[in-house]
Amino acid sequence: MWRIRVFVPVFIMLLVGCKENKSVQNPSGMDSQEAKRNYIILRVEDTVYFNADFVRFLKLSLGDEYDTLSALSLSRLVDNFVEEKLLLTEARNQEIALTWEEKKKFLAKHSSDSALEGESWPLEEEGAELLFEQLLVEKYTYGLVKDIQVGIEEVQEYYSEHKREFLLPERVKVSQILLPNEEKAVEILESLKDNDSENFRRLAKAQSVGAEASRGGEMGVFAMGQLPDEMEKAIFALKEGEVSPVLESSYGFHIFRLDSRYEPELISPDQASTSIKMKILSLKVKNRISQHIKNLKNSLQWEFYKQNLYFSYQRISDE
Repeated sequence: MWRIRVFVPVFIMLLVGCKENKSVQNPSGMDSQEAKRNYIILRVEDTVYFNADFVRFLKLSLGDEYDTLSALSLSRLVDNFVEEKLLLTEARNQEIALTWEEKKKFLAKHSSDSALEGESWPLEEEGAELLFEQLLVEKYTYGLVKDIQVGIEEVQEYYSEHKREFLLPERVKVSQILLPNEEKAVEILESLKDNDSENFRRLAKAQSVGAEASRGGEMGVFAMGQLPDEMEKAIFALKEGEVSPVLESSYGFHIFRLDSRYEPELISPDQASTSIKMKILSLKVKNRISQHIKNLKNSLQWEFYKQNLYFSYQRISDE
């Protein structure tokens, strides 16, 4: 089974059903969202799509949250919807199809995922068909991009030109003891005056109510901006091995220990190579599919009736 979903841009989303050979004429004097469900919004060759199809697309992609989206967000999603239908049409024009084995594997995986998520099974016939259309588009787009590669020279060039992306800022390794009341926190702080690491770990395990207590209070490594302001000011002001005064928050009363301080450093080319390769690959895939969609818009017979949408369509600013 393909893995194109990892790389394909956001427009490779769930597909929805279509209806054939309907007139583009709409009922007059009916402007409500419900009335516009049967308004045609897209024709691609001999297939037409309605507002109802787009709503199903939204429900499958986003669940009930789709109903809270702004007109701008809906406009970009309907753009995605149009592009997907172009890809689906071209896949069918090229007689690309799913094998029974591909469908069987997909249904088995869907069944397993649904069981884990507590969803009902078996999948209804219409729902399965919609998901098979998604799978068909993924198969088609995988064929478009499967030959894309990223060379070592490209990775090296990217690293040389974008070194700022790989500069790690100053970071600190922090531990804490979290107490439910100030009196207990002050008592614990008095016993930590020697700044002994083992003593701190022991007290954290025995007294702290924080989630990291079992780890001796170790919270992890943080850069500036990753902790609440008041905590960050107190922690970054500490020296290595030093313990903070008691700080109060909505969680309780904290005693922090700065275990280690790490100076800014540049990630090496070897460490950065995997992320660079993925970034370049993703960009190449996005560009190739975007160009392919532009070509389809010129070669296929299609029309988008944005005036029939149940919301006010908003163009991209540079259109």
